[in-house]
Amino acid sequence: MEAHEKGFFTEANSVEVVTGRNRNASSERLKAVMEVITRKLHEAVKEIEPTQDEWFDAILFLTRTGQLSTEWRQEFILLSDVLGVSMLVDAINNRKPSGASESTVLGPFHIADAPELPMGANICLDQKGEDMFIHGRILDTEGKPIANAVLDVWQANDEGFYDVQQKGIQPDFNLRGVFRTGADGRYWFRAVKPKFYPIPDDGTVGKLLHALGRHPYRPAHLHYILKADGFETLTTHIFDPDDPYINSDAVFGVKESLLAEFRRIDDPGRAESLEFGGPFWEVEHDFVLARDRK
Repeated sequence: MEAHEKGFFTEANSVEVVTGRNRNASSERLKAVMEVITRKLHEAVKEIEPTQDEWFDAILFLTRTGQLSTEWRQEFILLSDVLGVSMLVDAINNRKPSGASESTVLGPFHIADAPELPMGANICLDQKGEDMFIHGRILDTEGKPIANAVLDVWQANDEGFYDVQQKGIQPDFNLRGVFRTGADGRYWFRAVKPKFYPIPDDGTVGKLLHALGRHPYRPAHLHYILKADGFETLTTHIFDPDDPYINSDAVFGVKESLLAEFRRIDDPGRAESLEFGGPFWEVEHDFVLARDRK
């Protein structure tokens, strides 16, 4: 018996006994990670002092969460989201220099092969919803425009659904598009005003939210992935600050710097120039990309 295998398990020395067995782990990183996880988990169990029935309920919760996960639905990611872990991992891995736009979670409905469109195109293909004009600039941290920056944008419709959720109802690639900036770094496109929507709440995560007295809703937002040579890729949203769920996003994705002003415009001349039939919403928002530090 090797020295690290000695030691009988007690409540007092549980962490030392368990982590001691990991001395010959395949990597130092794995050993360090498991030491932290074991220590924190044992600390939680000792503080909570669950009954045997409560612990078994926890095991069943995780089992059912795994059973719900498929190629199209990842209940564990949803669990990570509602516990704030996804946003914490995102924040740790996307620390930005001063002045750079902040990131937020990708979300489950991105499509990699959305069509590249001419600047100014209308990404709403079914003409449903309140018209919206979105524009701004892509800048570096010194305020200089970034030419040839690629914007991949997508959003839910005015009922809170993405096209992939309503196959046969919404056209393919509805409310999606890819745009490329010119020398002035400006972007503009047309869409519709998005609506808040619930995350999937018919599984274990939804039951947990209900038990905790929490709602499943995300406030209205537009998604962006921004890329440019020599700059870090930015995955982010912009949010409607007047949305009823803006202060209680179910997945904690809202950051104050990502709030954009949604202004209702009643100007027949401007509406006509944008090929809108009447009043519309306007959002102006600049994005600042950080230089690639790799």
